Amino acid sequence: MNRVIHAAVRRDLGRLASALAAAPDGDRARARQLGVAYAHLHDQLKHHHEGEDTHVFPFLARVEGARELVEVMESEHEAMATALADVHAAMDTYVSTASTGDAHAARDAVERARAVVERHLSHEEDDLEPLLLPHLETPAWKAVEKKLRPPSLAGSGRFMAWVQDGMTDPERAYLRSAVPVPVIFLLSRIAGRRYHRDVAPVWQSAT
Repeated sequence: MNRVIHAAVRRDLGRLASALAAAPDGDRARARQLGVAYAHLHDQLKHHHEGEDTHVFPFLARVEGARELVEVMESEHEAMATALADVHAAMDTYVSTASTGDAHAARDAVERARAVVERHLSHEEDDLEPLLLPHLETPAWKAVEKKLRPPSLAGSGRFMAWVQDGMTDPERAYLRSAVPVPVIFLLSRIAGRRYHRDVAPVWQSAT
């Protein structure tokens, strides 16, 4: 599931950068749309990384040989928070002016954050996941997984709708192997209807 989330993050950062590059000057409706889309992405990233800080990293700190890696991961989270704060400020400016210049400044901030995020995601996939693999079926890790879930039905719906929006076939196959298809449908289409109303059309407008 970590890879599914990472794919969604990479996808949205790429879509946001492309949409900002093509944003029409003075189009306030489009600026508001992109502001909503970024706010959603930021919320998903925030939940994901707070879950890692609160639950995953303390679990890993008890795994032999992982303590130093956890310290590096925590520093990468701090760097990501700083980069995303810069994006937030740039997006706020763009939403308030809808100017092409501010859209391009926001795109530049997104690209800088994208590089910081990519370093961290790749580091997780290459170095953290192998340490977790031997523990994935243990009761201790299953307890961590429960704590990582969104805290509400609406949150679960937004998450499920988000990760599927542009999902590749291999990612979809994994998701269906991990979560019953009827549950995916109910969460994404019913509990996740706000995502389909407010966020998905932003990316459809960019294609």
